[in-house]
Amino acid sequence: MNNKGLIYYKIFRGFENVVAFTSTKQTFETKNPRFTGDSTDIFEQNRILLAEKLMIKPDQLVFPRQTHTNCVVEVSDIPKTEIRETDALVTNKTGICLCVQTADCVPILLFDPVKNVIAAVHAGWRGTVKKIAEIAVQRMEQNYGSLPENIIAAIGPSISPEIYEVGNEVVEEVKLSIPNAETSLLKNSSGKFHLNLWEANRQVLVQNGLQNKNIEILGECSFSESEKYYSARKEGIETGRMVSGIMLMK
Repeated sequence: MNNKGLIYYKIFRGFENVVAFTSTKQTFETKNPRFTGDSTDIFEQNRILLAEKLMIKPDQLVFPRQTHTNCVVEVSDIPKTEIRETDALVTNKTGICLCVQTADCVPILLFDPVKNVIAAVHAGWRGTVKKIAEIAVQRMEQNYGSLPENIIAAIGPSISPEIYEVGNEVVEEVKLSIPNAETSLLKNSSGKFHLNLWEANRQVLVQNGLQNKNIEILGECSFSESEKYYSARKEGIETGRMVSGIMLMK
């Protein structure tokens, strides 16, 4: 973390043309910050503060209106209208900061340093079993010529497998869709299952051709580290959100 309260990922070090980050509770003075909403009053000041820390203009920050879909949208310029019903963004344009919000769900940031393509992905359990990470990688392949073995990925802070107990519905969905599902499902002493969202998404990325050495899992728990991160499960759905973003530099 730097003195601006932003986490930067080790795996992107050495690449001068990309910046990738996640915010924390220390990033903003605002209580329970949000970055999308029905009124600009909800998010405008927070976007201004984030842009100042990144030394960019607020309109360079592009956020989708997330609804736990597996919809991936390509961003070719700054959108004039809100991107709705979308949980991942992809671009090969410089100066556009692709962002997702989380507060227990998994942020995934993708970068192809060969073709200069980036993506930002929001994956809760629904997005994970719908393989939104797979769709983002496929979009990078099909539309920008990326090779999966060149793609670098950072899996950011979310609720950890030690905390994230899930019901039978989730367990069955994971078993149906996630490769090597047994590595992502852990049974506790009471016989209940816990889901490892980090490992589940890693498995999806590896199945789609990413190399293990090119995937960084931060491994920090939004629920347990509540002094640092927002957690909807711990603090309630109205709590704030972390931002994870990635941008190609000119």
